[in-house]
Amino acid sequence: MDDYNLQQAQAFYRILEENIGKLPADVRGALYRPGAVNCVKGAVLAELRRQFEECGCDLDRQYAKYGRSEYFFAEVVEPGRVYEVGYPRCLCPQVDAGFVNAPGHCECSRQSILYVMKELLPGKSIRVEELQTVLSGGAECRFRIIVG
Repeated sequence: MDDYNLQQAQAFYRILEENIGKLPADVRGALYRPGAVNCVKGAVLAELRRQFEECGCDLDRQYAKYGRSEYFFAEVVEPGRVYEVGYPRCLCPQVDAGFVNAPGHCECSRQSILYVMKELLPGKSIRVEELQTVLSGGAECRFRIIVG
């Protein structure tokens, strides 16, 4: 792709993202969900499922053992119920490629976390809240998971 076309594509996606950010939360979630699932349904989900099963299907144990890497962190806030997870930097390939930089794009990460948690804990009520993201000016991307 030549520079002109790349700039046009980047501008298009920035405008699209800015306008998606103005939509109601449930609509934004529905728009980002398919891409979020596609992003994590392969290797990411497989590795997190492997860790989860290795730790006896216990998130507290999983996060104690695997909760710190250069790409991911996880903390137990309230055992069995509340967790904080995230990334020390933005890992989104669309951001790296310069296609998006709108904070609303982080709904994609929230949706991917929600998808993984529902896969690991089927039948449980799961809520994921965005606490801070790099795109919204935070030092890291951090999300709270509440298991009901």
